Amino acid sequence: MIEVEGLTKTFREFSAVAGVSFTVRQGETFALLGPNGSGKSTILKSIAGLIKPSSGGISIGGIDALKRPQEARKLLSYLPQRVGFHDCLTAQEVLKFYCRLRKLPPSRIEDVVHGSEFNFNGFSEKRVSELSGGMKQKLGLAVACLADAPILLLDEPTVSLDPAGAIAFRKFLNSLKEKGKTIVFTSHVLADVEMLADRVAVLVDGKLTALVTIEELRLRIADKRQSLEEIYLDYAKTS
Repeated sequence: MIEVEGLTKTFREFSAVAGVSFTVRQGETFALLGPNGSGKSTILKSIAGLIKPSSGGISIGGIDALKRPQEARKLLSYLPQRVGFHDCLTAQEVLKFYCRLRKLPPSRIEDVVHGSEFNFNGFSEKRVSELSGGMKQKLGLAVACLADAPILLLDEPTVSLDPAGAIAFRKFLNSLKEKGKTIVFTSHVLADVEMLADRVAVLVDGKLTALVTIEELRLRIADKRQSLEEIYLDYAKTS
């Protein structure tokens, strides 16, 4: 579904991503796991077409995303790490705007907000300026789900959610997975990765240090009794 080949991104003298390659299968939930500054968000933004790689290739559903970006974007929805909407708009107005932008029927808002297993209720008539960080994150997720795209790209999706919201979000994401969605998300929270991912790309300093199944990662944690930081260092040494 998604193929990343030799992805490299430099910002002047700084190398954010260095020659990363991986494939995400259709219907798979794939995690980009790593500490802050490991290149996770840069990779996700490159797949979403928001950043142009310095070199390498990206294919989405068999479409060259660098040569045919508009076609590739039709296959995905993207949730940034920090969502930003106009403070004067209500949540309902934000959803209506994105419906019009993506040429979707107004009924799609009802399907997402009220027909979803995730509780989006309780904020539709509030202005964005009145929403908490967690509610803004929920609104961003609702916007990302409007298009019902086959691929979801989520950057640190639980970052602003409280514990109850994070649990509900994980259940919601698993329900999307059961419907055949392909999901790629970034995280530095091991609980999210363990509960959601099929496979995990471990990133350190912009380099892919390991590509493992979630079972392999769990076994490594159990056998070596390492902290997440120790696992990052261990993978970096052996890559």
